[in-house]
Amino acid sequence: MQVNTLILGAGAAGLHCAAHAGPGTLVLDHAKAAGEKIRISGGGRCNFTNTGTTAANFISSNPHFAKSALARYTQWDFIDLVNRHGIPWHEKTLGQLFCDTSAKDIIAMLLAEMAGTAQLWLNTSIGTIRHDDTGFHVATKRQGGVQTITARNLVVATGGKSIPKMGATGLAYQIAEQFGLNVTPTRAGLVPFTFSDEKFKPLAGVATPARVGTQDGTAFVEALLFTHRGLSGPAVLQASSYWREGEEITVTLSPDFDLAAALRRHRQTDGRKALTTVLGQYLPARLVDFLAADLELAGNVADASDARIDALVGALRSWRLKPAGTEGYRTAEVTLGGVDTDGLSSKTMEAKGVPGLYFIGEAVDVTGWLGGYNFQWAWSSAHAAGTAIAAGG
Repeated sequence: MQVNTLILGAGAAGLHCAAHAGPGTLVLDHAKAAGEKIRISGGGRCNFTNTGTTAANFISSNPHFAKSALARYTQWDFIDLVNRHGIPWHEKTLGQLFCDTSAKDIIAMLLAEMAGTAQLWLNTSIGTIRHDDTGFHVATKRQGGVQTITARNLVVATGGKSIPKMGATGLAYQIAEQFGLNVTPTRAGLVPFTFSDEKFKPLAGVATPARVGTQDGTAFVEALLFTHRGLSGPAVLQASSYWREGEEITVTLSPDFDLAAALRRHRQTDGRKALTTVLGQYLPARLVDFLAADLELAGNVADASDARIDALVGALRSWRLKPAGTEGYRTAEVTLGGVDTDGLSSKTMEAKGVPGLYFIGEAVDVTGWLGGYNFQWAWSSAHAAGTAIAAGG
């Protein structure tokens, strides 16, 4: 079988690329349904983009690489597509956009967009890949039959290693290396921290606003969630992408509130109240109880001198912790690292040394923050490759 463009992976990037690549496009995936990671994202509502998307919201060995694709297909372009399909959506905090009803609306939209020019084969496994003057030759197995597909263009949109139970593999990296492209070291990103002593098990389920910072100076202010195994929540997931094994993190509790001034006021008005009771008005009571021994929180607030209040607040604003590790790819939302951008065109996503070979989406060494940025990279990189292919590039 011969096609013009063969796309490996029916996720966000692969489906969106198929809508732009022109006639003679075939999308393959080993899953039973297209867009499975879209379906489960955002609690089933799909945080499909972020209104604040810029290249600064992405991590890459080359921080400039994403600029071209993001500029030529922006968050506003994708929002326009969603609106044209009549999909209702709403904005949450920090520019995050979600479907009102279901992430399945986004999948249906992507399938409708590619329906005119592309085919979709599911439950299809990929075997050997060869390349010669006539194109790319990909061995496939589907419905018990074996077939080799020849394509002028091959687009790798198989994602990273995150959430293997959803079918994630390192196939993109194997293909890149086969064709002489470098792959930067990969690790789990947007992932909870774990602690070997399960020290936070008594606090499981407690959430509080916090600033979570890493040793490189990066910090995020959002919710922090204590779990049986460690720390999670948006602030932690964001920080995890900048954390390296063996490093400490710094947690600032009550980051946007003058806690010292509040305690001094209470000393005048509620002096007979226990210090733990007063602190419990600003921090979760279970967390205050957990910290009581280490921070010597015994006594009434009237007994707390200015020096003691300053020391206490200083400790709460600079809580240094050393995670044992992370939950790994099992729960990571993204994979950091990937196909080295030095080997790709930032305008078309085509491999510089292998005409007709493209890498898009999470497979590439471009990783977004939490909040819809990774979907926007999927849309932007897919559009770059798809339009280049349709133009004969």
